[in-house]
Amino acid sequence: MTLCIERIDHIVITVNDIEQTIWFYCDVLGMEEIEFGDNKKALGLGNQKINLHEKTRDLSPVAANPVPGSLDICLISSSPLDEISAILEKHGIEIEEGPVLRQGAQGEITSVYCRDPDGNLIEIANTGNHL
Repeated sequence: MTLCIERIDHIVITVNDIEQTIWFYCDVLGMEEIEFGDNKKALGLGNQKINLHEKTRDLSPVAANPVPGSLDICLISSSPLDEISAILEKHGIEIEEGPVLRQGAQGEITSVYCRDPDGNLIEIANTGNHL
């Protein structure tokens, strides 16, 4: 017998400052702020979400070593990379690398890399080869 995992429902990131994180992911990247449970915050994107755990808040259960800045994630966008780059620049977000060709979960992607307020590495990509 084998488990059949279908998809990721949500992930959790540990952050230093919930409001700074919400600004970056909502105002810059266009995600939706979600509030749930006992004043918990999350970021909505499509039919998935990213739960936010502030490092000073006592929550359980959590990862063995929850620390801000340990995430490396790739987000697929339908916006052209030149628009993504312009939006990042407008908000003072430095592009660390890109556009570069990479291999995504379902084929080639073209990506730009930046960091969120906690230093997490954020890869924003278009599907296909757009170089």
